[in-house]
Amino acid sequence: MFKVGEALVGEGAELAHVDLVIGSKSSPVGIAFANSMAQLSAGHTPLFAVIRPNLPVKPSTLIVPKVTIKNLDQASKVFGPAQTGVAKAIADAMEEGIIQKDEAEDQVIIVSVFIHPDAKDYNKIYRYNYGATKLALKRALSGFPDADKVLYEKDRSTHPVMGFKVTKLWDPPYLQVALDVPDWDLTSRVLAQIPKNDHLILEAGTPLIKRYGLDVITRIREIKPDAFIVADLKTLDTGNLEARMAADLTADAVVISGLAPIETIDKAIEEAKKTGIYAVIDMLNVEDPVEVLKRLKTLPEVVELHRAIDVELYGEGSNYAWGDIGAIKSLGDILVGVAGGIREDTLEIALKSGADILIVGRAITKSKDVEAACRRFLRGLKKEEIDQYRVMTDF
Repeated sequence: MFKVGEALVGEGAELAHVDLVIGSKSSPVGIAFANSMAQLSAGHTPLFAVIRPNLPVKPSTLIVPKVTIKNLDQASKVFGPAQTGVAKAIADAMEEGIIQKDEAEDQVIIVSVFIHPDAKDYNKIYRYNYGATKLALKRALSGFPDADKVLYEKDRSTHPVMGFKVTKLWDPPYLQVALDVPDWDLTSRVLAQIPKNDHLILEAGTPLIKRYGLDVITRIREIKPDAFIVADLKTLDTGNLEARMAADLTADAVVISGLAPIETIDKAIEEAKKTGIYAVIDMLNVEDPVEVLKRLKTLPEVVELHRAIDVELYGEGSNYAWGDIGAIKSLGDILVGVAGGIREDTLEIALKSGADILIVGRAITKSKDVEAACRRFLRGLKKEEIDQYRVMTDF
């Protein structure tokens, strides 16, 4: 039996990131501990955590550098401030009762440390590695995080080193702005005016993609790096190939036509799940969307009930007859988007019908004040920004 912990503490080049495992000498940790001492790796030589030379800490702790050590300057940052910081954190944890004193001789710890080659401040290296080690150890022994914490945080959190946010659709309703005018100059001007909001999705519309290719996703991403971007391909064949192409160009969702063969839709959904993007089925002109969904191996994340532009402009009947949203939702955990006839005066009707995503095109993109139009629709959603008032306290 062994336990694992992780912690990131500090900032700048001296930032400390620690991965830690603790277990008995007879556990896999004990075996790994002994093997690490016998099987040295160039640039990643393990060393004991010592409070001072000739005084190794208990439980016996092995430090393994994550970054390849290429010179003595780098080595001195590990063999010194980091080494002592780790050792003092372990000793203080035992004094504070985080580690039981009577178990100290039976346990071993392996601590993997990150020391940036540009780190210069030894005081910060010591303090950050002390803090990261102690926090990682406490987390390991308390079982942090539990499964519920992981599920709660997985779509909320952003890694500070990554530099961008991967958005997921877990807090509906959302406003989806359809960029379907095949004019990049106009589209780029519209994008510049669209406000940043957790409940706003961008759609690379079919006409835009047909004119500029899937590379238009990358161009949108350059302007809106954190946006959730839908690639509206309306795929009818080679579903796995087109889903992979969309994912490779950083789309967050790919749209498959509900008129495609069931095998094509199944392959697209499977590929979307492999790559971590959403599969959206557009039910434009599909007579029985529920029947299509029942025939699939796996349900998509989103179903779009789509009233065509041509029908909206020239057809008969209600501009907002989107179909039986409730019947679709009864099949499973599916978000339902509605397109066609979504205006400020019909927004509330769509929400009361059970819509999760309101897809709006010309009412925003052709507006004289794009930002103001977006904000009016967003106010109609009656949703606060996600975690706007939350203070992160688990570190």
